[in-house]
Amino acid sequence: METLKKYFPFLILVLGVLFLVVGIFVFVNNRNKATKVEKNEEAEEEVLEIPFEKRPFVKLIPSKDGHWLKLSVSEIKVKAKTLDYELLYKLPDGRTQGVPGTIELKDDNFERDILLGSESSGKFRYDEGVKEGTLTLRFRNEAGKLVGKLSGGFTLNFDSDLLSSSDGKFNYELSEVPKGVYLVVCDTFGTPVLPEFKVVSGPYGIFTSSDKKISGSVKNALGQVYYLDNNSWIKLDTQKPSSIGIFALAE
Repeated sequence: METLKKYFPFLILVLGVLFLVVGIFVFVNNRNKATKVEKNEEAEEEVLEIPFEKRPFVKLIPSKDGHWLKLSVSEIKVKAKTLDYELLYKLPDGRTQGVPGTIELKDDNFERDILLGSESSGKFRYDEGVKEGTLTLRFRNEAGKLVGKLSGGFTLNFDSDLLSSSDGKFNYELSEVPKGVYLVVCDTFGTPVLPEFKVVSGPYGIFTSSDKKISGSVKNALGQVYYLDNNSWIKLDTQKPSSIGIFALAE
């Protein structure tokens, strides 16, 4: 017993040193992990911008009840093995919800229905009051390395006669408010028909939950507006577009 008391301070010192070494190891290990994550994020930011002519054409089409958005990506020209998508949207209380997913690219197009809410055991909970959000696409090669990234905003509109893009540079006033109809204004990144002019803002797409024709006019756009009418780009001055659709702003 006397011997144990004699060496007790020494044991306390050894245990203290041991805990200190373990603490330093954990700290350094966590710092290295954090540094690695930061470097990966920086590497993603350094990915070369996808040239306009190689950007896919993206649509976000609202369902009739406004609880789903159909993500449609076509005209994919980026050489990639997989495509990660992430749709973020804001709730009225300020919270942000996210819906991620990954697609293995076998064709140059795909569609995916995205729920604005959650599902568990076949039961759905819908997020009400969604008005805006962002969509990010990340293209990766066979090794999982990021080879291209696109990010843009969208707005979800209901019972409103004025539609605006998320960046505020494009506004569209409806001729009349379509009752019970949802409309999305989103960045389409690319276009099904390449324009002959330089796009400085957009392109923007207006998509609806209705099958009926919806007309209106562009208001206070920050640039010269072009409208894709069938397969031709039309410069809008005083004339109105034939319907909602794809728009782009030039200098």
